Amino acid sequence: MSQIMETLTNIASDPHWQLLAADEPKPGKSGGGGGGGPVPGVTPALPPSVKNPVNTILAWTAGLGLAGAVLGGLLGWAFVAVGHNTERAQLAARGKQGILWSLIGAGGIGVTSALVLAFYNMSKGGA
Repeated sequence: MSQIMETLTNIASDPHWQLLAADEPKPGKSGGGGGGGPVPGVTPALPPSVKNPVNTILAWTAGLGLAGAVLGGLLGWAFVAVGHNTERAQLAARGKQGILWSLIGAGGIGVTSALVLAFYNMSKGGA
């Protein structure tokens, strides 16, 4: 038998390793909320002194990012208009690229804020 197989067999048959992974309460321990397993039953939460500044920073960041995306889209449409009216194809093409990147940026901000909100709600215990 190889060394890896022998080690895995020893780990599987060792009663102490099985006790660590057991989902039953350990003898002599009550409460604790973890079910007796290796992971304690802790409810994660941000302290109130950190929660308000974090919410403010996230809100301002998302708001300024979306405002920048809207401004970039408007400037892109202006470049397209000027480029087409003055027969500057490169300016119109750059305007179209700016519009596309503004949409991608706004979508990225939306996805990021949705992920932050989802993880925040999961950490509170709600979904």
